[in-house]
Amino acid sequence: MKMLKRIAITMVAMVAAVASASAQGTLRIGMTASDIPLTTGQADNGGEGMRFTGYTVYDGLINWELGSADKTSDLAPGLATSWSVGEADKTKWTFRLREGVKFHDGSDFTAESVVWNLEKLLNDKSRQYDPRQSAQGRTRIPTVSGYKAIDKRTVEITTKVPDATLPYQIAWIMMSSPAQWEKVGKSWDAFAKAPSGTGPWKLTLFIPRERAEMVPNKDYWDKSRVPKLDKLVLVPLPEANARVAALRAGQVDWIEAPPPDAVPSLKQAGFKIVTNAYPHNWTWHLSRVEGSPWNDVRVRKAANLAIDREGLKELLSGLMIPAEGFFPPGHQWFGKPQFKLTRDVVQAKKLLAEAGYGPNKPLTTKILISASGSGQMQPLQMNEFVQQSLAEVGIKIEFEVVEWNTLISIWRAGAKHDSARGATGMNYSYFIQDPFTGFIRHLQCNLAPPAGTNWGYYCDPEMDKLFEQVRNTFDKTAHAAVPGSRTSRQSR
Repeated sequence: MKMLKRIAITMVAMVAAVASASAQGTLRIGMTASDIPLTTGQADNGGEGMRFTGYTVYDGLINWELGSADKTSDLAPGLATSWSVGEADKTKWTFRLREGVKFHDGSDFTAESVVWNLEKLLNDKSRQYDPRQSAQGRTRIPTVSGYKAIDKRTVEITTKVPDATLPYQIAWIMMSSPAQWEKVGKSWDAFAKAPSGTGPWKLTLFIPRERAEMVPNKDYWDKSRVPKLDKLVLVPLPEANARVAALRAGQVDWIEAPPPDAVPSLKQAGFKIVTNAYPHNWTWHLSRVEGSPWNDVRVRKAANLAIDREGLKELLSGLMIPAEGFFPPGHQWFGKPQFKLTRDVVQAKKLLAEAGYGPNKPLTTKILISASGSGQMQPLQMNEFVQQSLAEVGIKIEFEVVEWNTLISIWRAGAKHDSARGATGMNYSYFIQDPFTGFIRHLQCNLAPPAGTNWGYYCDPEMDKLFEQVRNTFDKTAHAAVPGSRTSRQSR
C-alpha cells in the first residue's frame, strides 16, 4: 500500500476577543463533523470525536501528554499511575490505578470499573455490551485476550501474544461509569444524554446534529487540566464556508480547517490563525484484494509519481506538508525508502504502459471519499485535484462520496465487503503517532477485517516479521528504533 499524500498541518481560527458579552467564559467550537460524536465513552467520528467528546469527558488508563505545542507527544499516566509487563510472562500486563478518582456521578473508579468497560467492548454476552462502542473500540485493542481485577487498585490485562504496543492500544479506551449506566436504566441511549466519565469536562446538554454543552469538572484529579472556561459548546458545521460564516457572525468562537482562500480576509478582520504540524495523514488506502489494479506495483508507483503534491500545497495556501511516507523524513520510523515520492509524469506514463494501460486502455477505478469530518481541510477540492493529476497520466478515477461515519464503517468492514461498493480504494485520514496506529493496525496480515482495520487486505510476510520484532521489543529506546531500521522495498 502506498500513501498518496500526507497533510500534517491543522488550521484553526478564533476571534481575538470574545464576540459578545453572552459568550464570556464560553468557548463555542465549529467542528468539521456532521454530528456530535458519540458521547458514551468510545467516541465515533475518528480522531475528531476523541478530541471533542473522548478526551474531554473521559480518561483512559493511559493518556497522551498533550500539553506542549513544540514537542512530540508521548504516553502519560492517566487513570493508571503505572503499567508493567511480566518478567516471566510477556503476555501479562499489570496496571496500578490512581486512588481517589470518582466518576462525574460521584461513584468510585476501581479495578472492577476497568473490567466492566472492557466487557462493554469485547464481550457480546455481557449486560453492558454496546455494539456502537464496540465498533469504535474493539479494533483498537486487537491483542487483548483477557482481563481481571487483582484488587481494588490493580488490573491485569492479558494479550494473545507478547505485545509491546499494548500501552498505545489501551490509550484509546475510555472509561465510562458503570453506576451511571445502571442509574439510567441500563440503556446506552439514555447514557448518551447524561454521560458520566472521569474527565475534565462534564456533559450537560446533548442534542444530536445540533449542539453539545459541557462544564468543568472542578474535582478533576489532574488539577493542571481543570478547565478555566465556564462552558464548552460543540456545534457540527461540516461545510467549510458555513464554519467561516458562523465565525464571522459570532455564532462560534473557534473553528477548525477554514478554507485556505478565506485566511487572508479572516486575518484582515482581526481573527487569529493558529497553525502547527501534527501526525495526521490524509491518505488513499488501497485495496489489495484479487482483481484490484493496485496489486501491480507499477500502477502504484505511477499513481504516486503522477500526483502534484506541491501543487496541492499551493491549492491549500501552504497549509500542509507534502508526504514522503507515513512518517516525515528524520523520524525514527521513516526508514530508508528506495522509491522517492516525487512528481514525474513521463515516468508515470511509462510505468502504466508497462502495466498494460495507455491512451487506448485507460485504467478506470472507483475511490470512496467523504465531504468532511476528522478535521480534514478541503477533502472534495483536494480529491478533485488528485483526480486531475491522475487523469494526466491515464488513470481515471470515479468518486463515490459518503458521510464520514459511513466511511469509517466501510473501512472497518474491509474491501471485500459489499459495503465497499466495488471501490478499490478510500480516502481515509488517521493519526500515525506510534508503531501500532501508524503501521501495524493497517498492514499486519491477520488484522484484516473483522479482526482489525487492514481494509485493503495488505499482506507481506517480511513486514509481519518486522511487526513481530516491534511487538517483542519491550525496551522503549530499542522499541523506537525497530520500524526505522528496515529499508523500505519498492513493492510497498
